[in-house]
Amino acid sequence: QVRLVESGGGLVQAGGSLRLSCAASGDILRIDRMGWYRQAPGKQRELVASITGGGRINYADSAKGRFAISRDNAKNTVYLQMNSLKPEDTADYYCHGRIVGRSSQMTIDYWGQGTPVTVSS
Repeated sequence: QVRLVESGGGLVQAGGSLRLSCAASGDILRIDRMGWYRQAPGKQRELVASITGGGRINYADSAKGRFAISRDNAKNTVYLQMNSLKPEDTADYYCHGRIVGRSSQMTIDYWGQGTPVTVSS
């Protein structure tokens, strides 16, 4: 079993910054990819940023130039530094991990419980 635990969400004024963290734990052989998605009320969940085990990074257009994703492989942790936040960034942010289980040898997509980010104008 694998768990993803997020932290770092909260309320911030427009133009401010937040840093999200997500730690994976459990029966992990390898993490192929970790990333952040967000879902605003009434909208579909969308990719914000992702990073592979080899360090390949992908950003949504809305995140480019403002957000930075990073990863600590030794800690199985991914971070999302969010700067110049806008009210339209308000959403629940979910951590995602594509993880190979040590016991199962299977690749499974896991999700965190979500952390709310609210940006006031």
